[in-house]
Amino acid sequence: MPDHQATAIRRIFSRLTAALCLAAFCCLSGCRDAEKPALKTEEVRFTKEGVLEILSAESDSVLAVLEIEIADTEYETQTGLMYRKEMKDNRGMLFLFDAEEQHAFYMKNTLIPLDIIFIGSNREIATIRRNAQPLDEGSIPSGVPVQYVLEVNAGLSEQWGLEPGDRIRWERTD
Repeated sequence: MPDHQATAIRRIFSRLTAALCLAAFCCLSGCRDAEKPALKTEEVRFTKEGVLEILSAESDSVLAVLEIEIADTEYETQTGLMYRKEMKDNRGMLFLFDAEEQHAFYMKNTLIPLDIIFIGSNREIATIRRNAQPLDEGSIPSGVPVQYVLEVNAGLSEQWGLEPGDRIRWERTD
């Protein structure tokens, strides 16, 4: 091998070694456990904005009465019950949408298990997704077009005996 070829190979090898060392350094310094953004530490407090009754489809009897917060802006709809550490059993959040369509929820940054009750424009319960798990980012679909969604503590929909066809009525108090 001529000297000029050997010199060229040494130069390429030297540059390649330097590049590999730089890449290793960048990877090691950049691949440290990235700090995850901390969950919001300031607790969100309940604000009563209305009263909601759930009525049996069969007998028209009242199955439950709840104090509710109402989510009717984009921000309120996006944040929902996130960052709450607890919720009393006589409380819930009612989401109001402009039109009846398929909706899906997720439990990102939601710290308490919930029952998610999907309600049609006729105010009848369409579907119930029981025991949605905290911090689960999987989609929880309505399955059918709905206009309202009620979130309550997990287990309450079963305790009250809620079924599709039961109805809701509410009034604002704010």
